Amino acid sequence: MVTKTREKLIEVARQLFANKGIENTTMNDIANASDKGRRTIYTYFKNKREIYDAVIERESEQLVMRLREVVALDLEPQEKLRRYLLTRFEIVDETVHHHDSALRSLFRGDFRRIDRIRRLAVAKERDLFDSIITQGVNAGVFDSEQASLIGDVETIIFQGVDYSHFRNNFSQIRTTPESLRVSVIDFIVNGLLKRCPT
Repeated sequence: MVTKTREKLIEVARQLFANKGIENTTMNDIANASDKGRRTIYTYFKNKREIYDAVIERESEQLVMRLREVVALDLEPQEKLRRYLLTRFEIVDETVHHHDSALRSLFRGDFRRIDRIRRLAVAKERDLFDSIITQGVNAGVFDSEQASLIGDVETIIFQGVDYSHFRNNFSQIRTTPESLRVSVIDFIVNGLLKRCPT
């Protein structure tokens, strides 16, 4: 019951933040919309900032959930890595273009909020990415020297990918989202593959 009430408050706050704006949403608004009293809200959250932080944490966790599902698949490391990277591209595309209107309203044009969610997700993503790389090295598919470098490279690449999607600056960097997707996936996967001696 405790978790259910807390989750309901987070979802109600998320909707209100998206529709009214964070600054214009009060604790009374959240209480009224959730059919809970202010006292109940203060049982779970000290203030609106804590509720906002919980909304941000929840959004970051939802970004990572699909990546966890890919890591759990029974695939060869090379295919798993391709699927992981493709899913990562799909997540950012859906977040910017196709996600429900409330989330889009909450984050569109506010790079600081998006960046905050991304920073929370980065550490979780990195662990998942590293597990695929380790699997590939252990299977003899990925070059261990390249694997030791790729984690930092992947993080920086996706910060740029996220920025380009959120700013929609593809024409400025002379590419398209589709072309960028293919180039990044091929660059990372092909850069990791062990080369046969000639």
